[in-house]
Amino acid sequence: MLKKIGEKFVRERLISDEFFNVIHKNMMPLNELMAYYRCAIMEVETKFKVLDEQFSLQYDRNPIEGIKSRLKSPEGIAKKLKKKNLDFSIESIQENIRDVAGVRVICSFPEDIYMLADCLLSQDDITLIEKKDYIKNPKKSGYRSLHFIIEVPIFLQNEKKNMKVEVQLRTIAMDFWASLEHKLRYKKNIDENEVELLEKELIECAEISSALDRRMEEIRNRIEKK
Repeated sequence: MLKKIGEKFVRERLISDEFFNVIHKNMMPLNELMAYYRCAIMEVETKFKVLDEQFSLQYDRNPIEGIKSRLKSPEGIAKKLKKKNLDFSIESIQENIRDVAGVRVICSFPEDIYMLADCLLSQDDITLIEKKDYIKNPKKSGYRSLHFIIEVPIFLQNEKKNMKVEVQLRTIAMDFWASLEHKLRYKKNIDENEVELLEKELIECAEISSALDRRMEEIRNRIEKK
């Protein structure tokens, strides 16, 4: 156990030292790149807010419960590049790290997820790079969400840049499960004998959560038909 802790410390220290060395060499261009990613996040958030507003006017309800965003830290980027045995450079980040910028949209019902995804991807300035449907094909852990990587343009003073953004769409129930699963999975001091049991219980909870989504959607559909 102590050996593993020691090895982890050495790896993290090496990454940290290397990170500080390269970050000083790339500070200005990296700050500029991060600003571009922040602009891309704002563009995507605005697109979803406009769709939510239009849906509210047309159908008298909002499909979006909330929007969260995140920007991967420079150290997180460095660790990911290190893991892939790639150089730390602006070009390498843009070409190889697709989830530097992320937007998570929390929806009311599963149908809203696909409706919003279709609306966003049909816009002529959005380019779909990759799509993974963990709702129709959940992960072994029970995780459910719709993921895709898009390219969105940002308009600067004298130029236009296409930036990659990871978008995740999930229901309130999916988000609740994913948030707690993440906290429990990375919690320290869990007995190894308990891990397998906890994983099974988390999968069961994911199934219950999915069933709740379907049932609430059925109730919504019945109400709207009246």
